[in-house]
Amino acid sequence: MTRRLTNNAGRWFGVYTIIYLLFIYIPVLLLPLFSFNDGLYVAFPMQGFTLRWWEEMVQQTGMHRALANSFQVALPVSFISTALGICSAKALTSQRLFGAKFMVGLFTLPLVIPFIILGIALLIAFNAIDVKLSLLTVGIGHVLICTPFALFVLMSRLESFDKSIEEAGRDLGETAWMTFWRVTFPIALPGVIASLLLTFTISFDEFLLAFFLTGNDSTLPIYIWSQLRFPIKLPGVLALGSAILVVTAILVFIAERLRRQSPKEAEAR
Repeated sequence: MTRRLTNNAGRWFGVYTIIYLLFIYIPVLLLPLFSFNDGLYVAFPMQGFTLRWWEEMVQQTGMHRALANSFQVALPVSFISTALGICSAKALTSQRLFGAKFMVGLFTLPLVIPFIILGIALLIAFNAIDVKLSLLTVGIGHVLICTPFALFVLMSRLESFDKSIEEAGRDLGETAWMTFWRVTFPIALPGVIASLLLTFTISFDEFLLAFFLTGNDSTLPIYIWSQLRFPIKLPGVLALGSAILVVTAILVFIAERLRRQSPKEAEAR
C-alpha cells in the first residue's frame, strides 16, 4: 500500500514537473519562432519565413554600442564578484570563523530586497555623494547583486572537498597563501569558472538596476526596452532577444555542469 502511494505521488509529481516546465518555456520559445516571422506583429498564423530581421539587427549601430557597453560592465563585474565570492567563501567555510551563518544572511540581503527598491536606494546614494551616473555606477550595483551568487557557488565547492589536503600543504611548510594558490584554488577552479559565467550572465541581462543607474551610455537590456516603444522595431528586438536567449542558455548550462563537477575529479588532476 505504501509503495503504491509512493508510486502515485511520484507519477503526479512528474506530471506537475512537465506542466510547470511547459508553462515556463513555451512563451520563451515563441521568441525565436516569431523572430523569423515575415510580419511586424506577434500573432498566429505567421505570415511567412524571413531572415531580414536578423540582418537588420546586425546592422544596427545603436545595438552594437549597447552590446559593447554591456560587455564593458559584465566582464569586470564577473571578475570582481568572483574574487569577492572566493575570498568570502574561503572565510565562511572555515570552521574557526565566528558568526558565519549570520554573515551568510547578510550576503543574501541584496537578493531579498526588490531590485527596484535597491535601484532607487543606490540612485539616492550616488546623488547624495555627487557621483555622476555612468557604466561605473551600473557596475557597482551589479557587483552588489552578483557577489551573493558567486558566494553560494563557491561555498558549495569549497565545502565539498577534503580539508586535510590543505592541512597537508601547511604541514609541508607552505604559507597560507601558497597553500590556497597551489592546493585550494585548482580544486575550486571549476566553481570559479562557473561563478564567472553565472555572474557575467546575470550582469549582462540585468535591467532594473541599470535602468536607475545608467547615464548616457545604455546597456543592452536598456536598449531593447527603448526599442519596444516603436512597433516597427519589435521584430528586430525579437531577433536580438533570441540571440541573447541562446547564448545565455549555453553559458548557464556550462556553469551548472562545472558547478556539479565532483571535487574528487579536480583533486585527482
